[in-house]
Amino acid sequence: MESLYLLIPLSVAVVFLIGWVFWCALHGGQFDDLDRAGTDVLSEDE
Repeated sequence: MESLYLLIPLSVAVVFLIGWVFWCALHGGQFDDLDRAGTDVLSEDE
């Protein structure tokens, strides 16, 4: 029972940390153009 007093706040903190990292990636433009990297391989730039 005593371990729950540590694990529950720790898991809530991890969820908030993951949410913050996802929010920073979303607003940083990480997911703006997902198809360009796949089509760059097929283009023939010289």
